[in-house]
Amino acid sequence: MFTLDALNQPAVLHGFFTRKGGVSNGIYGSLNCGLGSKDNKESVQINREKAMRQLGLSITALHTCFQHHSADALLIDDNTHDAMPLKADGLVTATRGIALGILTADCGPVLFADPIAKVIGAAHAGWRGALRGILENTVRTMCECGASPSNIVAGLGPMIGPRSYEVGPEFRETFLDNSTENLQFFSATGHSGYHLFDLPSYIQHRIKLIGIKAISSLGRDTYQDKEQCFSYRRACHQNEPDYGRLLSAIALR
Repeated sequence: MFTLDALNQPAVLHGFFTRKGGVSNGIYGSLNCGLGSKDNKESVQINREKAMRQLGLSITALHTCFQHHSADALLIDDNTHDAMPLKADGLVTATRGIALGILTADCGPVLFADPIAKVIGAAHAGWRGALRGILENTVRTMCECGASPSNIVAGLGPMIGPRSYEVGPEFRETFLDNSTENLQFFSATGHSGYHLFDLPSYIQHRIKLIGIKAISSLGRDTYQDKEQCFSYRRACHQNEPDYGRLLSAIALR
């Protein structure tokens, strides 16, 4: 489990879990926490329990959602039940003992905390979600609970890095159509028409525009770090049939 000093607040528990320390085998080895994977569901459940125990919480504290690269953020409280899968890409709570979990394998997990208002959030920020506004909507939902951007700390977990994310011309045009400022997040490669995209810097840029100044990042590239991280893109390049998911979680003490 990785942590960020900026998120090590007295009222906050958090962890960016690696792929190590679980019970899954093969391509899912070993701490695969993704219920959406084709891994054995019992193994995934045990892995999720292990992760929560490392935070000093029970598995009943963990809330995750069906992520669909949207800008949808939901408020989680004691009245939230897991009978129906939550469909969103951002989760927010002001309730102690609730752990907000994001599952990733190249997309950006972003954890937010306002230690003064005691409000936390978690966002699944792939390129689609980030472009559509998931970071802004997660923070907006936090502010509805009393948080303030000037007090919020944002932490970026493991995600695909700028040296590993080659994209085609249509991808780049989508970002430039949104804003010409986005040109700064692309660099040329040796392949005609192709560029490298800097997802971590783009996410940080969007967070800064919200008014959040305290931003930290682990700086870990999921594609390059095969020992610690699952990677969707690496799995595709290796012709693997599926891939594990990393869990990033945050809770109020």
